[in-house]
Amino acid sequence: MRQRTGVRIFCVIGLLAGSLALFGCPKRPEVIQAAPAPAGPAAAAVPAPPPPATPATPAPPAPVPPRIVETPVVPPPVPAPAPAPAAAAPSAPPPAAPAPPPLKDVFFDFDRSNIRNEQKVALDDNAGWLKANTGARILVEGHCDERGTAEYNLALGERRAKAVKDYLLGAGITPDRVSTISYGKERPFVLGHDESAWKWNRRAHFVVQGK
Repeated sequence: MRQRTGVRIFCVIGLLAGSLALFGCPKRPEVIQAAPAPAGPAAAAVPAPPPPATPATPAPPAPVPPRIVETPVVPPPVPAPAPAPAAAAPSAPPPAAPAPPPLKDVFFDFDRSNIRNEQKVALDDNAGWLKANTGARILVEGHCDERGTAEYNLALGERRAKAVKDYLLGAGITPDRVSTISYGKERPFVLGHDESAWKWNRRAHFVVQGK
């Protein structure tokens, strides 16, 4: 009788245990306690938290290189050709050079009035020109070099002019067409004080007075 009662209790306990196992029971939350920090020297070895970081100053932006703009090379303008000068009006022709004297001078030796042979060629040419120009009249000038007095040279110049006139009259020229004058040494043809000048000043010079 007791053995049966014990079996029943055991069965009831088994059923209760099975019910508990089947429905479960509320679980208590687990409380996790932090472990206490170790005391003593070991605690000093824990590094202190770093100070709050100071915000870093931003670095200045890198300079932007200037933009190089290439300027196109423009060639210099080609100058326009200068306008052609207007055609100048035809100018008057330059004056003609004076014609050489038609009559040639005759030269004398020092202190002489006679006609030298080589000077007769010039006188013959002068006579031929007078014959070709019948309306021309001439003046024969007698000249001397600087040596001697003025009075003496005036007389010597007159003799030289007269010798030339006589030669022309002998060549057929009428007396009314030939006149004479003496300037002595007053009108030298070449300036100088030696024979290189004197030989040109001892002369008879011809001046055409009319045609």
